[in-house]
Amino acid sequence: MLCCVFSSAIFSQTISLSQYRLGLGDVIKISVFGQIDLSLTTRVPAMGVINYPFLGDIQVVGITASELESNIYKGLKGDYLVEPSISVTIEEYRPFFIDGEVKKSGGYPYQPGLSVDKAAALAGGYTERASRTKIMIRRDISGVQKLIEALPTDTVLPGDIITIKQSFF
Repeated sequence: MLCCVFSSAIFSQTISLSQYRLGLGDVIKISVFGQIDLSLTTRVPAMGVINYPFLGDIQVVGITASELESNIYKGLKGDYLVEPSISVTIEEYRPFFIDGEVKKSGGYPYQPGLSVDKAAALAGGYTERASRTKIMIRRDISGVQKLIEALPTDTVLPGDIITIKQSFF
C-alpha cells in the first residue's frame, strides 16, 4: 500500500543508518565474543526469520541491528552465558532500485553515503530527457510505503526505489 507524497526535507533529517531497519536480502553478521559456535553470517531470508543456536527462530525484519543485539543478549544471558558480549553488523545492505530516465534501470548494491546523483551514475547516468527536479523515492518507513519528492543531492537508503521523471524542456 502506498501512502502520500512527502518532501525529502522531512525524511533527510529523520532517517539515518543508525536507525536502519533490517530487511529481506541484508547480510548480517552476529558475533559473540569467545563463542565461535554462536557467531554466524547470514542473508535475511524471504520469511524474515533466522534460526539462531539455543534461541531458535528470531524475527529480524523490521528491527535495528542494536535491537537484534539486545534480543540475543537477553536470550543468551543467564541460561547459556553469564555476561555475553554480542555484536551485530550489516555486512551487505539490500539493493536499491532506480528506473525512469536513467540509461540502465535496475537494482544496484547499496553503498553508504549514496545520493540520488550517485545512484544515477551507477545506472549509467541520466538520459537527455531526465528531470533533475522531478525525482521520486518510494521508501518503506515503519512498514508503510511512502512516496517522497527528492532532489539529486538527497540520500538514498537500502531498498529505496528511485524514479527519475522526464523533463519536458
